[in-house]
Amino acid sequence: MLIGILQTGHAPDALKPAHGDYPDLFQRLLRDKGLTFRTWAVVDGKFPSGPHDADGWLITGSRHGAYEDHPWIPPLERLIRDIHKQGVPMVGICFGHQIIAQAMGGRVEKWPGGWSVGRTDYDWGDERIALNAWHQDQVVERPEGAKVVATSPFCANAALVYGDSILTVQAHPEFSRPFVADMIEKRGRGLVPDPLLDRAKAAVEQPIDDQRLADRIARFFKERVTA
Repeated sequence: MLIGILQTGHAPDALKPAHGDYPDLFQRLLRDKGLTFRTWAVVDGKFPSGPHDADGWLITGSRHGAYEDHPWIPPLERLIRDIHKQGVPMVGICFGHQIIAQAMGGRVEKWPGGWSVGRTDYDWGDERIALNAWHQDQVVERPEGAKVVATSPFCANAALVYGDSILTVQAHPEFSRPFVADMIEKRGRGLVPDPLLDRAKAAVEQPIDDQRLADRIARFFKERVTA
């Protein structure tokens, strides 16, 4: 099963030698799950020809805001709507979560409550899942028909589903503990308040449930393609 990765940003240069770029993080997260991958760097203006160039789509995180004025954002929003209309399964992570909501009629803004960084617990209804977060922007108004499937005290719309073909998550299951540790020191200082970074650093060795969400994402793709 071919998953098209729509890359909407690049990892910080200081982290690439050790960790790779964002598509590499997702391929590691979803390894050994019967999926193959091809990347289109939409952030650099490289787009697929249409929704059926892959069996499913995954939109990455980004340092950019969904509401910012970049030439690649309007065509990405059109592609998102086309993928949805065609019923091709799609998963959005962090910025991907936000841009899908915006493309479908929701609203994203910089959250006045500040940042969520590091290990965070999310309520998925039937279970609690701990994932790494790194965001200030949030979906503040859901599109019509979007259903909340996970929340946290900081982020009410932490995961959304749209019908049976779209799943989006605000957190970063692809951010491993070593990646977050490096993000804190090589990206976060001077950007995120130090008390938040210090708290995230203190929790960086605690277990996270990235593979539980990876299993959920892989199952989401496979069940919808089979259907």
